[in-house]
Amino acid sequence: MCGRIYIKSTLGDLPRNFSFAATERVEGLANQFPRYNGAPSLYYPIIIRDMVREPDVFGPTFVSARWGLIPNWIKEQKPGRPPPVNARCEGIANNGMFKKAYASRRCLVPIDGFFEWKDIYGMGKNKQPYAIAMKSGEPFGLAGIWETWRNPETDEDLRTFCVITCPPNDMMAAIHDRMPVILHTDDYERWLSPEPDPYDLMKPFPAEQMTMWPIDRKVGSPRNDTADILDPTEPAQ
Repeated sequence: MCGRIYIKSTLGDLPRNFSFAATERVEGLANQFPRYNGAPSLYYPIIIRDMVREPDVFGPTFVSARWGLIPNWIKEQKPGRPPPVNARCEGIANNGMFKKAYASRRCLVPIDGFFEWKDIYGMGKNKQPYAIAMKSGEPFGLAGIWETWRNPETDEDLRTFCVITCPPNDMMAAIHDRMPVILHTDDYERWLSPEPDPYDLMKPFPAEQMTMWPIDRKVGSPRNDTADILDPTEPAQ
């Protein structure tokens, strides 16, 4: 799965690595980045192409969205049931929760890296966290889907998203059985296109282009949101 990310770029710097997307529609996020320990339910910049709701947008654009997908047909959010932060690529085109968004509302989630936990003893009680990024150190785009949900209590629209996952590459398989779908830069435009089912893009990213390292367990609390979260440490034995 993918349930924690980091964006060490400022909101002003991040779009420079995704220059094909306009930036004028990212509202209210300027003071929230860098974010070194990003959890679900917070707002993030994502890249979309929405010709239905925003016909004046002729190309991809940055917008803000909350992590945790709420389909537009949901009448109300049920207490104690957080919205999904991930969607498995297997069967996504037919999954009732995700299929409409996958067919017409795909997005890019620009990040600098993400975190994953290795279950040391296979019992879920002692886990070693790892940071995962590109060897080049450059930001990259995760494959996601997004929705707009009308809150019946406030009559306001809420844009939400989730990250698509796939089987792991050789590097990730050493610590987990899933990884987020990372898109090659040449595939960004196709992922955002009207093509209904670009299934072949949802595959493990080449391990040789990635790196990972063990970090301190304080990353487990989103309240710890400082740059030293990313400092390498000795892995638990």
